[in-house]
Amino acid sequence: MRYPEVWDLDSIFKGGSKSEEFIQFVRETDHLLADLAESIGDEVTLDQLENAIHNIQLQMQRTRQASAFVSCLTAQDVKDKEATLWLGKMTEQATKLQNIWGMIEDFLGGLSVEQWSDFISRPSLSGVTFNLEERRMQVKEKLLPNEEKLAAQLAMDGYHAWGNVYNAAVGRMQIPFEEDGKEKLLSAGQLQNRLNSSDRLVRECAAEASEKAWQKEADLFASTLNHLAGFRLNLYGARGWDNVLKEPLAINRMKEETLDAMWSTITENKPKFYRFIERKAQLLGVNKLALHDVHAPLSVEGDTTISYEEACDLIIRHFKPFSPKLASFTEGALRDGWIEAEDRAGKRPGGFCTSFPLSKQSRIFMTYDGTMANVATLAHELGHAYHSHCLKDMDPLAQRYAMNVAETASTFAETIIADALVKEAQTEDVKLSLLENKISRSLAFFMNIHARFLFETRFYEARKEKLLSVEELNSLMEEAQKEAYGNQLATYSPTFWASKLHFHITGVPFYNFPYTFGFLFSLGIYKKALEAERSFEDDYIALLKDTASMTVEDLAKKHLGVDLTSAEFWQEAIDLILVDVDEFMELTKDK
Repeated sequence: MRYPEVWDLDSIFKGGSKSEEFIQFVRETDHLLADLAESIGDEVTLDQLENAIHNIQLQMQRTRQASAFVSCLTAQDVKDKEATLWLGKMTEQATKLQNIWGMIEDFLGGLSVEQWSDFISRPSLSGVTFNLEERRMQVKEKLLPNEEKLAAQLAMDGYHAWGNVYNAAVGRMQIPFEEDGKEKLLSAGQLQNRLNSSDRLVRECAAEASEKAWQKEADLFASTLNHLAGFRLNLYGARGWDNVLKEPLAINRMKEETLDAMWSTITENKPKFYRFIERKAQLLGVNKLALHDVHAPLSVEGDTTISYEEACDLIIRHFKPFSPKLASFTEGALRDGWIEAEDRAGKRPGGFCTSFPLSKQSRIFMTYDGTMANVATLAHELGHAYHSHCLKDMDPLAQRYAMNVAETASTFAETIIADALVKEAQTEDVKLSLLENKISRSLAFFMNIHARFLFETRFYEARKEKLLSVEELNSLMEEAQKEAYGNQLATYSPTFWASKLHFHITGVPFYNFPYTFGFLFSLGIYKKALEAERSFEDDYIALLKDTASMTVEDLAKKHLGVDLTSAEFWQEAIDLILVDVDEFMELTKDK
């Protein structure tokens, strides 16, 4: 095959979870972290502080390289016990790095205005001035350094441990599912693919099997969710933070006004999408869509699956008119074994892209089974990889873009493919199917993600008072889904809080709204690209390079000339999807 379906990890560290090369690398990182911590005394000169910032960025790259490798190992084989054990060491090194940053940030926060002005003007820091300014401000809102250090240490066997328990439990799940007259045991990821089947009977059976499986494990997952949330809330309380959105907004470098403007504009436009939901129900021959129908593909006569090689060629071909550099990068990534796409048992569910900063490469994980949704996922993850590629030669701190702008590049790549496919559709039925796929994707961001956001904000407020039972969590989840979907569906998924990994992630809080931000922000960029009188490629790369060095409001103002705190930008982005809805309704009026 020109495009291997199993990724190459040996070029990163040869030997998998027992790699001697990897073991030596981790040991060296331990020594380097210890030396760096020891070099920072009770007092440092500005020269020593400058040197410490240089060295810690090198250690950031080493810990990222190692943790990305372990993430790949645990994803490709959930039964790899050696790889699972490495998770603890990765958390330990991340904690050590966090503690060293705490010491450095303490010195940054303690500098006088004059000292700070002198320090930040040094040439070696010119690429990371925004990032250091950001850390200097944030340290003033945290606990004393020794208290933050203790909290980070306690988190290893508390906060992060609960997340690891969840991951391990999901990895062991084997879900009974009858298929082709035989009962199979599927992983959570394989069952998820059945939920996206074009066969409604398969979807119904998969939804039923899913609810039973997650309800069976719900007591355990209620414990993991309650306890990791409790740790997070206690830490917030100790810092004097009452708003649970304070940290996720800071991480995503955005204002609450921007978030409010986005959600309120979406909510105002939701009724315009209800007609699509009603029409899709008619086309599927049901009174109301079930939750598992919302993103299901429409059956098209002559439908066939798309082979992995065909999908790769298709993506490269459609990237090229917009950006030859993106297309060339994509071809190299696919050819050189950066993708784990094979459909086999034992893999974790979902998809992701992770970067290896020392290798200046990425790796993409997914389970490809030939659907259009899989093609979209592949394009999406390649967008992530290209984003990292554009920043690979910048200072390590200036490569650490937030999740919301990370989703911009990925969703932008997805949009290129979706639009191109609609335009070149050979028949009306194929065009209809592709339009439906585009609109359904938008509903994921406007409604599914909104349900997650509503659930999580309400859960955290309730968790401030007490532990929540499985029944209470189910009720909160179903209530959020009904509100987010405008009560337009026939059935919902009460156990979605248990099945969705994002609620149990400890690395990033509120792993939801950045997806919707990235989707709409990418549409805004796409609109600019379509309107541009010359090639937009270099402007796009320039925007990506700034994503880790300014707030999203400043990024949008500089590169797009728009105000994210107003409804105008968000409405213009949503209008692009409403054009698709109008076309879909016209094509289906006689069907």
